[in-house]
Amino acid sequence: MTQRRNRYLSVLRTYQERLAAFQSNARLYLLSVVLTGVASGIYRLLFNFYVLSLGYDRTLLGNLVTASNLTALIMAVPMGYCADLLGRKRSLIIGAGLVAAAIFGMVAWPNVAMFIVMNVLIGLGQALSTVTMGPFLMENSADMERTYLFSFSSGLMMASGFVGNWLGGLLPTWAAAVQEVSPTSTAAYSMSLNLTALSGAVGLLPLFFLVTPRLEKAQRSVFAPFGYFAKKPGLLGKLILPMLVTSIGAGLIMPFMNVFFRAAYHQSDPAIGALFAWGSLAMGVGLMIAPPLADRLGKIQLVVITQGLSIPFLVMLGFSPWFWLSALAYFVRLALMNMSSPVYQTFVMEQVEPSARAMVASLVSMATSFGWAFSPTISGWIQDHYGFGPAFLGTIGLYVLSISMYWGFFWAPSRRKQPLAEAGRLRNV
Repeated sequence: MTQRRNRYLSVLRTYQERLAAFQSNARLYLLSVVLTGVASGIYRLLFNFYVLSLGYDRTLLGNLVTASNLTALIMAVPMGYCADLLGRKRSLIIGAGLVAAAIFGMVAWPNVAMFIVMNVLIGLGQALSTVTMGPFLMENSADMERTYLFSFSSGLMMASGFVGNWLGGLLPTWAAAVQEVSPTSTAAYSMSLNLTALSGAVGLLPLFFLVTPRLEKAQRSVFAPFGYFAKKPGLLGKLILPMLVTSIGAGLIMPFMNVFFRAAYHQSDPAIGALFAWGSLAMGVGLMIAPPLADRLGKIQLVVITQGLSIPFLVMLGFSPWFWLSALAYFVRLALMNMSSPVYQTFVMEQVEPSARAMVASLVSMATSFGWAFSPTISGWIQDHYGFGPAFLGTIGLYVLSISMYWGFFWAPSRRKQPLAEAGRLRNV
């Protein structure tokens, strides 16, 4: 018992030391993450309901998700070059600013054309922010705390999403009381989303205090990722392909989880908001405990084990006859499936030369956006004609395939004790 207690205390001391090592830029970025995470949590919960309240169907919801993610897919490489050209600070500010402006625009001009245009704008902002984040965190961390910074950033986003989801479930009721309308009316959702955009705008403020160097011209080559691909095509393909397959599966069902709980279990907005809030908190906890687990198990091992364990809970989530069991499965699946994401992102960035990081991050962004760009439109049509069952089955099958790829590409060779010089260390010591 004493030995186990000492082990836990040692892990906590190590965690505290890693957090204390975060640099000033990293701390400012994390503060921005908290503020924008609240806005993101509210937006993810309410936007679908806002569109449906206007009389549109789920096919349009799928098309809007496709619009933003297809933009992020197409513009990933150009945004990677812009991230180097503009610098990390300007890129983060512009990316977050575009998203906040787009939310304001969709509330001010609620029609299909504006929804599509603003979702394209969101795609641009997300692409620029995504391809900047990885290199920024790499450049503002040392080897000792790097995995912790990546995971802590994602964990804070999820934890602040907990607050956002909770507020998102309550905001329409508050807005309805102020305007004397129904909580499920367009007016209530509009006011709530305006407050969401305001929160996102406030999240920009810490980014203005970042101090980041401007890259030299030689470091801003648009051909950097292609040169890196030419040198190590096999490694880069293995790093990115499992993420591509995962994104295709995720895009089938994840954008529609709020609609699923309303349609399948007839839950109210506050109930779904609370469910999403606790789900974000569960994911945040998972992300926070991922670094010490990665230290003990190894990065790739953590990816395979946690994502593999999430599959039975995904089955329960989609096919349980009881809401309480589906909700429980939702919490556990979120934590298990997503806790390894920043760990794997750290692993990918560690394989990349500094001059090519933003551009390789662009290729990673393209892989993660691909499925979300096309799958939601397909899934929206499937749901309108056949319900959620086929969409869940497609997600389950694709997740199993991606986990098999992680195992086959990285873990299996390490177990056979074959050299993996190109893939870097798979286990921290």
